[in-house]
Amino acid sequence: MVKKKKVVVLTGAGISAESGIKTFRDADGLWEGHDVMEVASYDGWINNKVLVLDFYNQRRRQLHEVKPNLGHFTLAEMEADFDVHIITQNVDNLHEQAGSKKVLHLHGELLKARSDHPHTFEIMDWNNDLTIGDVDSKGIQLRPHIVWFGEAVPALDEAVKIVTQADILLVVGTSLQVYPAAGLLHYAQSNIPVFYIDPKPATIYDLQNPLEVMPMNATEGVPLIREKLLGFR
Repeated sequence: MVKKKKVVVLTGAGISAESGIKTFRDADGLWEGHDVMEVASYDGWINNKVLVLDFYNQRRRQLHEVKPNLGHFTLAEMEADFDVHIITQNVDNLHEQAGSKKVLHLHGELLKARSDHPHTFEIMDWNNDLTIGDVDSKGIQLRPHIVWFGEAVPALDEAVKIVTQADILLVVGTSLQVYPAAGLLHYAQSNIPVFYIDPKPATIYDLQNPLEVMPMNATEGVPLIREKLLGFR
């Protein structure tokens, strides 16, 4: 049996935006009318837990109302021909809803909650509103399972390992502005092809790989890439 080539896909807000998930970068740093640091930093959490919980409760409700798009579904369908690993900056579960089996969330997951304590890291599924008084097994307040600005990215080492093993790298729907996620493509082996799909692609510096930039949305670009990659099997 021929071993499938490993396709690693880095996805960002653009692919989810096509499903109706709003992104703060579309509004000059405001996210649903809030300064992003009010709702996406630990200082913001300390200053106003009710505001932060309400903000993510709204995001969670919105997630229950949207569906994966053709970009998500096509990536899932690619598993028939390739060993597909998705590393996403997105906190929604649209990749999983579409059927993707190997998804690593760099910035946390909206449908999970975790203990608000640096040495107690209890994580649990959470589909409904999260409120003051919702606690873990030790009575510690729960917070959204989101990696906020200034916090470490626990999944980064695993993400780097996955990228270094890629035979083909896709970058889909990301402005490549948020680090350390934006630097992951530089861990790819220099001989593998890189494809970058985004309607407003950033300039990529110091990349030694063969690079093809496709200035289009994920719903347009990912199906085209799938057809192209069938020649790489």
